[in-house]
Amino acid sequence: MIQVFGLTSMPRKGFPCAVDDVSFDAHSGRLTTLLGTPGAGKTTALRLMLELQQGRGITHFRGRPLHRIAHPSREVGVLLGDVPGHPARTVRGHLRLLCAAAGVSTRRADEVMEAVGLAGLRDERLGTLSRGMDRRLGLACALLPDPHTLVLDEPADGLSAREVRWLYGMLRAHAARGGTVLLTTADPKEAARGADRVVTLEQGRVVADQDAEDFARTRLRPRVAVRSPHAARLAALLTKEARNAQRSVEVVREGGNRLSVYGSSCADIGETAFRHGILVHQLADEIGDMGPGATDTLVKEPATTTDPSAPQRQNASGAARDRIAAPHSTLSVEEPSHAGTQPPSVTPDGAAHEAHSDADTSTYPDADPDARPGTYIDAYPDAHPGTYIDADPDAHSDTHPDARPHVKSAPDPEPLSPVRADDLSSSSSSSSPLPPPISVRSAPSPLRPLRYEIRRAAGISTGFLTGAAVLVVSALAALFLARSGHTPQERLLVAWPQELPLPPAALGAGLLGALAFGDEFRHPALAADRGTVPRRLGLLVAKLLVATATALMLAFLTVGCDAEMLYIVYGRELTQVPADWLSLSASWFGLVVGCAWAGVLAAGVFRSTTAGLAAVVAVPVVVVPLVQKALAGSSVRTAAGFPLRLREVLLTQWPFGGERYLSAVARVVAQPVGGALTLSLTALLCAYLLTTLRSRFR
Repeated sequence: MIQVFGLTSMPRKGFPCAVDDVSFDAHSGRLTTLLGTPGAGKTTALRLMLELQQGRGITHFRGRPLHRIAHPSREVGVLLGDVPGHPARTVRGHLRLLCAAAGVSTRRADEVMEAVGLAGLRDERLGTLSRGMDRRLGLACALLPDPHTLVLDEPADGLSAREVRWLYGMLRAHAARGGTVLLTTADPKEAARGADRVVTLEQGRVVADQDAEDFARTRLRPRVAVRSPHAARLAALLTKEARNAQRSVEVVREGGNRLSVYGSSCADIGETAFRHGILVHQLADEIGDMGPGATDTLVKEPATTTDPSAPQRQNASGAARDRIAAPHSTLSVEEPSHAGTQPPSVTPDGAAHEAHSDADTSTYPDADPDARPGTYIDAYPDAHPGTYIDADPDAHSDTHPDARPHVKSAPDPEPLSPVRADDLSSSSSSSSPLPPPISVRSAPSPLRPLRYEIRRAAGISTGFLTGAAVLVVSALAALFLARSGHTPQERLLVAWPQELPLPPAALGAGLLGALAFGDEFRHPALAADRGTVPRRLGLLVAKLLVATATALMLAFLTVGCDAEMLYIVYGRELTQVPADWLSLSASWFGLVVGCAWAGVLAAGVFRSTTAGLAAVVAVPVVVVPLVQKALAGSSVRTAAGFPLRLREVLLTQWPFGGERYLSAVARVVAQPVGGALTLSLTALLCAYLLTTLRSRFR
């Protein structure tokens, strides 16, 4: 169950709040729909509920706020917008990646693919999926951790009628298992067809909270859609005939040559047009939307619930109270008392959807051929504004199923009972009249970060293509340098010309390291609802470990491929092992791994692959000359005997001759490139930690 109390967004300068005092409940086992036009505040309300943006209010998921839940993804499945996965990743690879992030078995990926109908597309790339398949994948991502609650923003947007039926069938099955489903939509007919309860938002406020049956009865009405080049003349004739026959008929000018006629039928309108020689281009029955104002009369009714343990409380929205307090905007609807009258049914999938009536139903001007579009033309223009007058209330019978109900002026509404204070006592102080503020918290780290990073790196072909390109370029560069004959052997084996700041293998390792964070920020699959990447130490360590393994493999394969090509082309002379191979190997592997780490850290700090690669190139181009200039002066002291003094300080005997390895590392760091790389890595690591701490303090 979801309980929402007083959600209010932070107003921008010069603009009102996008969401203002929104309160409602979404019960388990039922589909609850947030209905509103674009800009009504539906998405903002969801983001406030999920603590994705700052504001005020309280949202409880089964009695707990989201930040008190240890693993939010296992409690709430979220779909906001499109699936932001890498377009080159397969459907199965993307779901297995999210399995590692959620800490569930990979078998769960196959289960949800079967459930949402993507088993036949498991090897398809995300970039090739259609709109309907992308919606299925988004639902699969939300269902992956098997959550109790689903929060979906416009899940049926852009889907065909068949796909919409399938979607609501899936959501209905989840609710039947005891789950809670909350989704948004802008189509009132869709809400009436698929939801159990409809919460209507208008300009960021709740204007109605109704069961689907009440919503369909009060807001959706049968009408006849008419298109004619003589729409104004036809509207005047229909109004005149309705007045003479004492029938309740409404004619609404929708603009241009379009009319919407309530309380009549296609046969009556067609006969009128035929008798007067009026050409008609369209004549069709459909279900009309009366707009959010049509539901104001039911706001004062207490919300019914099927949960006996839930408190029976009325809508607590300030917007609802304001609307009820205005006598001129409130109407009461009396249903006909004769037997056989049924509430209007929901339009079938094949019904037309041309016109929607958004006009205010409080005034009805005279029948005027020159009336502006969107105005009502009533058969009784002398009626008092705000009052419907039925010409013959007793004329409603089973023979006229399309006749609208008799409507009269509403009496003074009863005041709403306020929300009980004990509902909010657990989360806010009783002395404060405002709901508590909502703090935006960083996204959680993947529960299995190392497995997640391995699947991220191996799930697309970018890493493999980059490695292959590095090996080919290194081999060709080694052959070219050997032909010139002016390159030392240690540089020849790694294909490092004097003119280049770094060898191809180091640049490739830096690029792969930069992609580790760059792809995350470009395609944030880990935190799709936030559009960012969590700055967590576990995730950073996993990326550094994978980058280290990749760099070591690339460095080893580069030397092996270069040596093999030199042996094949020029013989054994250029492939001799140098005498100081140990220190050279340590320097080589340290350089490649350092470049990979620099790419990872720089891309994590600056949130860009380009910035990560630029930081790698900046080490030999900018930092090395600075270090050389700093060390260019004469030195009166040396570090001779450093391993022996270190052993005396530690008071232990290093196993396997550890002093030699430590001394080799010290010599590598003492070199200009090694010192510059160490200095750069230290600065980038400090910057990453500082940005992480700053985001947590915020």
